Amino acid sequence: MSDWRTISLWMDQLDEPLDPRPALGAELQADVAIIGAGYTGLWTAYYLKRQAPQLRVVILEAEIAGFGASGRNGGWLMGNLLGEDRLLGGLPAEQRKAGFDLLHGIPDEVGAVLQREGIDCDYRKAGVLYCAARYPEQEVRQREWLRELHAEGLSEQDYRWLSPSELAQQLRVANAYGAIYTPHCATIQPAKLVRGLARAVEALGVEIYEQSRVIDWQPGQVRTAHGSVRADWVVPAVEGYAASLPPLGRHQLPVQSLLVATEPLPADIWAQIGLDRGQAFSESSRQVTYGQRTADDRLVFGARGGYRFGGQLRTDFNLTEGEQELRRYLFGELFPQLRKVRLTHSWGGNLGMGRRFQPHMLRDRKNGIALSGGYGGEGVGASNLGGRTLADLILGQDSLLTRQPWVMSDSPLGRLPTWEPEPCRWLGYNAIIRSFVHEDRVLADPHSAPWRRRLAQSVAGFMEGFMH
Repeated sequence: MSDWRTISLWMDQLDEPLDPRPALGAELQADVAIIGAGYTGLWTAYYLKRQAPQLRVVILEAEIAGFGASGRNGGWLMGNLLGEDRLLGGLPAEQRKAGFDLLHGIPDEVGAVLQREGIDCDYRKAGVLYCAARYPEQEVRQREWLRELHAEGLSEQDYRWLSPSELAQQLRVANAYGAIYTPHCATIQPAKLVRGLARAVEALGVEIYEQSRVIDWQPGQVRTAHGSVRADWVVPAVEGYAASLPPLGRHQLPVQSLLVATEPLPADIWAQIGLDRGQAFSESSRQVTYGQRTADDRLVFGARGGYRFGGQLRTDFNLTEGEQELRRYLFGELFPQLRKVRLTHSWGGNLGMGRRFQPHMLRDRKNGIALSGGYGGEGVGASNLGGRTLADLILGQDSLLTRQPWVMSDSPLGRLPTWEPEPCRWLGYNAIIRSFVHEDRVLADPHSAPWRRRLAQSVAGFMEGFMH
């Protein structure tokens, strides 16, 4: 049996046996067959059974609930969707506001479910701080982003600037220039959420079969090594593992993100740092960092990982010394008092990235396929939205959820944007990441010549735009 507790800090913290549910060993007939017992699959099952309890819903999971990104992420429950500004930006003002309100409501919706179902996952809704620190260009970039947000009709109640002194009331980082604060984010313990959701959907009558890897799927049928499920609807809820279910890998690439966790820190250290309400935080380099203070007073900190040629999944997440030290360097720049702190856990996971860096929720009515994915690292909250949306799409309901620009309500799978063939995407991804690393190195050096700083920003900005 696999040692699933080593997957992440979160799985290691679980106060429950990690015994797998029985595997599928028969041929079943169901209304909906879901591939994957992660957030997307579980949320879809939950909202389907809440609205239509008569449905027979079957979930097939290759390992156990929490094995994938749902048990490995950074614990940010965001009221956002990757690329929301591009998706909502061209809509009339009333529709745009309704879309933003829908996204901003995600943390509260999840919080209501947690209360209703009695799921304790250390939920704390205290917002997120996007800090400008380490070099002054971060402040320029953040203030420009804030102007763009307000131009979209969002208010100071949604996103507002904090001066260094205002930021210090919540979080004290070295060399702070300020921060953007939004209340539309909560932090959670991810494994407690996914395991609690699995129990909640079982209580509603959903059948979960674990250690039941899908070896073939097609409209109307899903097969494992020892059984099969025939169903009116198939929901491939696999996100970062899309490459394992052709042809999904053409539309979603697996990208790795890597995290570290410190030992529990004493009260006097946290008194110097802050984050006493469960706020999430990030520093505003293009390397995409994210962190939170856990319920047991650890610092969890992550940053962008990598992409493997051909979209190969990473299976070994024993981080190298270099991978750990990069994350230690980044959080040590923010919190110098933690540069020598002991790291107790390091891990990572595969997440799904859609072409044009755009999430998608799709219903192929003709073939009975519904899917949601391409969250790009923001899936803790986006998967709840995806689950609600897929439930409405499968049930044929016209709702605010199904009328959003990221929804393709009656489209064949082939309509999703596809990634370029190799070696184009591997070369492109690595060129982009190297430009980000180079920019950060140049800007973090206060002695860099002004022309070098401008050039590094121009190249990284061009590459970032190229991604979209």
